[in-house]
Formats: sequence, C-alpha cells, structure tokens
Amino acid sequence: MTSSDLKLIKEWLLKQAHLPHNIDDNLLKRFLQCSKNSIEKSKNLIELFYTVRSQAPEIFSNRDPKQPELQIIFENIDFLPLPTLTEDNCKVFLYRILTSDVDKYDFVNGVKAFFIFADVRMVSENEIPEGEIPIFDMKNFTLRHLTKIVLPVLKKYMIYTQEAHPIRLRAIHLLNTPPFLDKCMAFVRPFLKAEVAEMLHCHLPDSETLYQYVPRKCLPVEYGGESGLTCEDIKKEWMDKVMKYRDYLIDESRWAVDENKRTGDKRQTGMEGSFRTLSID
Repeated sequence: MTSSDLKLIKEWLLKQAHLPHNIDDNLLKRFLQCSKNSIEKSKNLIELFYTVRSQAPEIFSNRDPKQPELQIIFENIDFLPLPTLTEDNCKVFLYRILTSDVDKYDFVNGVKAFFIFADVRMVSENEIPEGEIPIFDMKNFTLRHLTKIVLPVLKKYMIYTQEAHPIRLRAIHLLNTPPFLDKCMAFVRPFLKAEVAEMLHCHLPDSETLYQYVPRKCLPVEYGGESGLTCEDIKKEWMDKVMKYRDYLIDESRWAVDENKRTGDKRQTGMEGSFRTLSID
C-alpha cells in the first residue's frame, strides 16, 4: 500500500457523514491490506465493519475493560496474541478457558473481550501480518458451556468474523477436542462459510499434530513451545496494553454508524432474519 492509497481512503471517509472520521491510521492500513490494496474493496470493508458493529451492541458497546463483568472474563479466559510470527509471516492467537467452572463463563462478555484484544492489536501493531492463525484450546470446555451460548450473538460473531473483520484468516486450530465436538459444530455450522470450514484443523488431547502446522518457536512454554515465554508472561503484557488503550475502547464515537446521516439505502449485513433453533441431545 502507498501513502496515496491511505490519502484516498481518508478523503472518501470525510464525505461519509454516517461513518466515524477519527479512524486510526493503523486500522485503515489493515483495511487496505486485507483488501489487497483495492480502494473500492477497502471502502466496502470499512462500511461493513462499522455497520455490523452498530448492529451488534451486545458485543461492541459498553467496553470499559475495568468493569467487573469483563474483569471476571480476563481472570478466567486467556486471549494471547503470540509475539513470534510463523515463517510465512502469520500471527498466531491463542484462546483458552482456564476453568471448567461454567458459573465463571459468560458467552456474550467472552466474545466482547475477544474483540477488545483484537481492536487493541489492530491499532498497536505497526507491522501487519500476512495472515492470522487462531488456536482455540478446548481442554476446559464442557457440555454445560454449550448451554451458555446465546445464538443471536453467535450469529453476529460469525458474520462479523467472516465478513467484516479486517484480517486474512489462514487456518483455525482446535486443541484438545472433546468427544462432543459434533455437538459444538452443530451450533457453528449453520453460520460457517464453506471456505472457512476447510481451514479447521482438530487436534486430540495429548497429540503433537499442532506442530505440523505451527512451529514450536511461536508457542508458549505450556504448549511445548520454544519461545521462552509463558502464557502468564504474554497475558500480563497484553492486559497492560488493553488498559493503556482503555479510552480508545470506550470512545463510542470511534465505532458507531449514524444511520440518520446515511445517504442511500441502509446496508444489509445478514444480521437480519431468524435462524433455526438448535438443541443438545
């Protein structure tokens, strides 16, 4: 991308009264990179990014990381952007629930916290990776956790991550997959795009198959990694960073679309409509 690309996007934004005008340069660069430097695709992605967020206030509003509800999430779930990139310049992100105690798990606040870390990453990381590789450790995930899933919020999460999140997803790894994985997938599959489903890799407990995809140098010590860092080390660094960006996160003017100022038809995002009810056998 070039400085002229960034200038063109900024000039276009100034003419969009319904969109925020205080978008961080690092975030704008993410839109361009994710759109392969196509100005038109970048405009479309920006439009979708903010419109979807405005239609999902459960996830993207009221995001003060100091509030007690989110502090409980941070204590019981790790959201760890790992510092070492893969050989092909991809960022690895580790997500894990630290306890099987379902009473300490809140699905909506968990999703909210997930995107708090994502948003801090997008403005604090100056070097944009070529791709993203999330790892979800399911060791402490139980059948009872499934009962805490809020389907309308899951739908919004899936639409946003697959359509509006400015990253290039390369692979998704599920660690310590439980015997009830098919029940987990029953929740996700209705909202899962075929090309994303093909990126899924499942790893059984005590297996070493993850290393076939993610080098040990990228992983923390607890996962057989050679980075020399523990999950606690990485978590402390990122919790400090989240608190540093607290004002940025809670500034609603940075995230909201003003539909009253939009010219033309309201953007359709797929958030509308219903979905079939799922049950756990």
